[in-house]
Amino acid sequence: MLRERLRKLWQIFSYDDRLLILIDADPDSIASALALKRLLWRRLGGCVISPIRPITRPQNQTMVRLLEIPLTPLERIAFTEFTKFALVDSQPAHNPLFGDRTYDVIIDHHPLHPGSRARFLDIRPEVGATATIMTEYLKDAKIKPSLKLATALFYAIKTDTGNFERHSTEADVRAFHYLFRYTRHALVRRIEIAELTLSMLKYFRHGLGRWQIRGNRLYSFVGEVPTPDLLVMLAEFFLRVVEISWTIVGGIYQDRLVVVFRNDGLRKNAGRLASRAFGKLGSAGGHASSARAEIPLDRLHACLPSGSREDAWEDFLINQVESQGGKPAVAK
Repeated sequence: MLRERLRKLWQIFSYDDRLLILIDADPDSIASALALKRLLWRRLGGCVISPIRPITRPQNQTMVRLLEIPLTPLERIAFTEFTKFALVDSQPAHNPLFGDRTYDVIIDHHPLHPGSRARFLDIRPEVGATATIMTEYLKDAKIKPSLKLATALFYAIKTDTGNFERHSTEADVRAFHYLFRYTRHALVRRIEIAELTLSMLKYFRHGLGRWQIRGNRLYSFVGEVPTPDLLVMLAEFFLRVVEISWTIVGGIYQDRLVVVFRNDGLRKNAGRLASRAFGKLGSAGGHASSARAEIPLDRLHACLPSGSREDAWEDFLINQVESQGGKPAVAK
């Protein structure tokens, strides 16, 4: 079955083709694109991997730098120079920047979107990472991954499965075990600890200086941030506090309010809380232990006048969750 899929994939391309692989860059998409490029090595005229937006998370930047992964920013791409197009770890409906173009290859582990069409389509929502699928293709093609490719795929599976604490299958475990022998583990560790840049420290200082407790929930409003990743890192950092089982961290990113929810996963539902608190104002939802809400600022004029101080934003954040999302349990 897999051998037939691999043969079908190879048959799509010729030596005259130039392939563009578009990604919404995270460890899984970066590693999967690199694996697809290796699978098609010497089977086409050229291959370029392009992230649709800048990579801002320090760990992802460190991964690209340490593993020397060649990426070309989308603004430098001339689409007319390519004859074939591919998506990995995404589908066209996932982001408007993927555009309305026709894709020859789509490989993903997210649920199949009804509008996803390609000459080669491999969608497996049952697996924990697209890197698992790509590792299976490499094994079937009898391609031994290089140190850098193996390390990228290994780290991608590790990340997307949350060290196998989130959704994963035996296929993920097999791929992880196979890659283990080829991986430079010191590099994986270096990538994992690269969470902050110097420019981010001031936001941590700000967040640490502005937090409030309601029962077992810790709230913090950080103000304007250059990337929502900062809110995620702060929410996960605050969850290390022993007495806290919920963290809700908000900030302004570009033209919207972003609120990140995290909890300890014990009989809680972050997605439901986010939806109840902010679903009527914007997009909100997520999983049991993690969720996110994004509300356009122009929808908040009635709640918060333009130019409101951070105290007002903080009060709005807390009141919205407490009144709409239900009262928290008292910390013990």
